[in-house]
Amino acid sequence: MKNKPPYAIESVDNALRILQLIRDSGQVRVSDMAAELGIARSTAHRLLAMLVYRDFAVRTEDRCYRPGPALSARPLAGEPAQRLRQALRPHMEDLRDQVNETINLVVRLGPQTRFLHTVESTQLLRVGDRQGTILPAWQTSGGKALLASLDDQSLAAYLKTARLEALTDRTITSKPALQAEIEAGRARGWFANRGESLDEVTTISASFRWNASVYIVTVAGPSSRLDRKFDQAAAMIASVRQLLEMRANGK
Repeated sequence: MKNKPPYAIESVDNALRILQLIRDSGQVRVSDMAAELGIARSTAHRLLAMLVYRDFAVRTEDRCYRPGPALSARPLAGEPAQRLRQALRPHMEDLRDQVNETINLVVRLGPQTRFLHTVESTQLLRVGDRQGTILPAWQTSGGKALLASLDDQSLAAYLKTARLEALTDRTITSKPALQAEIEAGRARGWFANRGESLDEVTTISASFRWNASVYIVTVAGPSSRLDRKFDQAAAMIASVRQLLEMRANGK
């Protein structure tokens, strides 16, 4: 029998109980959670909103909440995430200071990408912290860069099962077009996403190898600003990629 901790934090306990109910039931509503936990609907709504923000739940069109990708995410292979973040943070901060836009570190988990670390821009209008976010690989420039690191057979297998749904007017929904975009990125060494997953957000990404694993560094910012310095950011991210690979190889 487990004893409740003497200094239990009620809000944390309620969030964890909601996670258990989402996992076990497959779908819950705000009213159900409020009644089950004996809390106000507004409190249940705020807790669920945070779980959605951290990808532990997703909100459906009929206002239900279902398990999010974070509930089924596998542990990372290779370098421990905390050690990797500590090693790469100074380089991410340096790139942030050069372009004054948000920098992300991304890794692929099967057909998905996970944001491991974010260094935010200091500008008032910026792309915010995405650490912990899990998205299908095709939705992001970082995901395209990770897909480009696959061999042709693995990439073909991914494209065969991928469901390319339109997120904005610019989303690539054609598999041949996505493959062509990946091949073009392979040739130039970096990948872009101009409003394909979020309106008015541009990202530029490049892959690098660190202890035999492939990771992505990404510059993300408002399209109105980043598009004006796109070539500068692409050149900088390419140089950071080379620096990271040199450091990984002990040079």
